Amino acid sequence: MPLDEDAVAAIYREHAPMLRRVVWRATSDSDRVEDIVQETILRVWRQAPEADSLRAYLITTARHLIVDQHRAAGRRVREVHLSDAVEAVEGTGTGDADAAIDRALDQVLVEEALGRLQPNHREIVRSLYYQRLSVAETASRLGVPEGTVKSRAYYAVRNLRAVLDEMGVTR
Repeated sequence: MPLDEDAVAAIYREHAPMLRRVVWRATSDSDRVEDIVQETILRVWRQAPEADSLRAYLITTARHLIVDQHRAAGRRVREVHLSDAVEAVEGTGTGDADAAIDRALDQVLVEEALGRLQPNHREIVRSLYYQRLSVAETASRLGVPEGTVKSRAYYAVRNLRAVLDEMGVTR
């Protein structure tokens, strides 16, 4: 299939900033970040997924590329950095790398989904789940009754699930 530069450029303009954030969290290597972003966009363009699942497909493809590069790097002789030595001493290594990549990608997806919630729902989710405040502490901080916090939490989680479903994220 010939390269449709306009289509690739449109995908790049719309999704590259988000992909850079995702890949940066997983690799922290600026040279690899741009390579992975460009390869991800080309692969996704070739597969031409449905428009409503494009973002989730991009993130999944980027994750596969990151994991593939990480595994390939494990087979090559590489320079040892201080952080590698610390990981070896602390016992965090290749086995944890896939989990760390998954956590970083999940975090990006959840942050994006939170951004699509109403501000009062987003505030409740952050307070209860991220800051781990109790219902009473959240109610006091926001100046609303505890029942309101519970009600907003219920609807916020329900809406968050709906947003994640729209994004193509499976449970």
